[in-house]
Amino acid sequence: MKREQVFDDITREYGAMIKRIAMSYEANPHLAEDLVQEIYAAIWRALPSFRGDAALRTFTARIATNRAITHVSRALKLPPSAELEEQIPSPGGDPESHAIAHDQKAKLILSVRSLPLAYRQVTMLTLEGLTPREIAEILGITANAVAIR
Repeated sequence: MKREQVFDDITREYGAMIKRIAMSYEANPHLAEDLVQEIYAAIWRALPSFRGDAALRTFTARIATNRAITHVSRALKLPPSAELEEQIPSPGGDPESHAIAHDQKAKLILSVRSLPLAYRQVTMLTLEGLTPREIAEILGITANAVAIR
């Protein structure tokens, strides 16, 4: 299968997962979107080395997680900054339902982000529906360690 086709499949099938992983590591929406782009670039560069030993989903989640960890490491070295908030218009639908769903998602992300890194990694990947074996492969730990965390 061509590299472009595999990349298109990844963006279509795992784009939402990539965004959720990025958001679990980066609170600033603009920086989270930059992180998503970094993840896509890393996936594109890694595709030639993909041999099919792991599932494409596992391959993608591993790259996304590793890139997010690198992003956080770099961010910790930067001096703190403040950003002005912007008003974002409602994309449509019932504003109240949208607000409730957004609030619940924000609370979940905040809760996950408050976990220690080892637990956060396992929690995010579990919420993505990955099996303990897949998570173990992504994080380079045993499935038993995943179950304990």
